[in-house]
Amino acid sequence: MKTLNNMNSKDITVIVPVHDVSGNFNEWFTKAITSMAQAVVKPGKILVVAADNDEVKTFMEKWEKPSDLPMIQIAYNDGDTSFCGQINFGVENCESEFFSILESDDEYSNIWFKQFDEYVKHYEEVDIFLPLVVDTDEKGQFIGFTNEALWAMGFSEDLGYLDNNTLLRYQNFQVSGMIMKTSKFEEIGGMKSSMKLTFNYEFLLRATYNDTVIMTIPKVGYKHTNQRMNSLFWDYKFNQDLRLSPDEAKFWVDTAKQEYFFTMDREVVFES
Repeated sequence: MKTLNNMNSKDITVIVPVHDVSGNFNEWFTKAITSMAQAVVKPGKILVVAADNDEVKTFMEKWEKPSDLPMIQIAYNDGDTSFCGQINFGVENCESEFFSILESDDEYSNIWFKQFDEYVKHYEEVDIFLPLVVDTDEKGQFIGFTNEALWAMGFSEDLGYLDNNTLLRYQNFQVSGMIMKTSKFEEIGGMKSSMKLTFNYEFLLRATYNDTVIMTIPKVGYKHTNQRMNSLFWDYKFNQDLRLSPDEAKFWVDTAKQEYFFTMDREVVFES
């Protein structure tokens, strides 16, 4: 008989994108992976999607996989290694019914996969289960919650569910940590690498436009490190070479609202 801390949710593959191992990456990555080792119910498979370059390969070759997570596999991606490209590559190599996304500096709560197992039995029509997300800064200080708004009375069309009209007036939702049907992700075209700032937002707009059923499970399932130094969104805000102007930031929000009608990535470019 399996004990609670030795159970697997076999129908889930966790995709962990890795494209830059500089700085204190090892510390963050270890915390992220350890969060799955501590889970009451573990995912069936963990797929680390690693950029196919010398620095990342060297790190991965030296990295010791935790003995209590034998389901970890590493796949090297020599194509588009943006966040969206890594997720798309991971899903292409996913054989499970569901997948989830774990950023390498984030953590799952120890009950998230157990909560999913309980909810999916009763809500078979749901395509995406969102967790309540705890947002923290780089030092672990609490900032706020994300995805919780769907449980505010009158916020969305149906309590707990995300719809297209709600997204058009409110965009602050987090897809990392979500558990999604693999077939639905493929059906709506995956994630768009060209959506520089608002790829999460455009993805959710496109999902709801294509009748994807999205529900937030009212339990904390994920901890997100917000704007860690040298992370993507930190670069967009603070990196002198990569930060976005207010005009470009607005452009990407407006573009998301125009591009979600198309399943293909039309590779829109901002022109200053």
